[in-house]
Amino acid sequence: MSPLSSAGDAAAPEVEEAPRDEAREEMLEHLQRELGDAIVGTHLRPHDQLTVRVRNDAWVAAGELARDHLGCHFFDFLSAIDWKPSPWGRGEDDPTEPPPERPTEIVQGYAGGETRFQVFARVLNTRTNLGLVLKADVPDDRLEIASWVPVYAGADWHERETWEMYGITFVGHPNLVHIYLPGDFEGHPLRKDFPLLARMVKPWPGIADVEPMPGSDAGSDDGETAS
Repeated sequence: MSPLSSAGDAAAPEVEEAPRDEAREEMLEHLQRELGDAIVGTHLRPHDQLTVRVRNDAWVAAGELARDHLGCHFFDFLSAIDWKPSPWGRGEDDPTEPPPERPTEIVQGYAGGETRFQVFARVLNTRTNLGLVLKADVPDDRLEIASWVPVYAGADWHERETWEMYGITFVGHPNLVHIYLPGDFEGHPLRKDFPLLARMVKPWPGIADVEPMPGSDAGSDDGETAS
């Protein structure tokens, strides 16, 4: 009897190796070498996306490094995210049912985080078609970070929108003024604790405003054509 056929000496199952993405691994190694401990979190999805979180005070240096050393000359976008769970629930909740219980702790996404608000941006090397997402925490007691406008001019309007919608100040921005909202508007609509009154008055259409298809009986569940 072959040793591999005995119950006690069965061959171990083969373990598939994790896919490698050498191009993005090289990008990450370069960033780590140049920025050192200014990098506080990373996440690499092979053949998809590299996300690197840097200290708030290294935000501009990370952008310059991506532009000048990694060939990321194309600025894609810049925005922010509020990780605080909404105290108002979700617009998709059925208003006729008790709201479901949801966690209230703040849990950040890829590359982690230590604050409620984060700024993130994506830049791209158009020659290699490799993108890079850079993130930075925004201190809870000082909602500000340096402007990327001197690094990527295209960040201008993105930072204005982020300041307007989240209340994050971009220090050094040349013209931080409103784009969408009136100058005397109070509050920041994309913060999770900003009440969207329109959704409170009129629930999410996908839940409350389902209309019958033409030719169907509104009172019938089987959708048969009304006589």
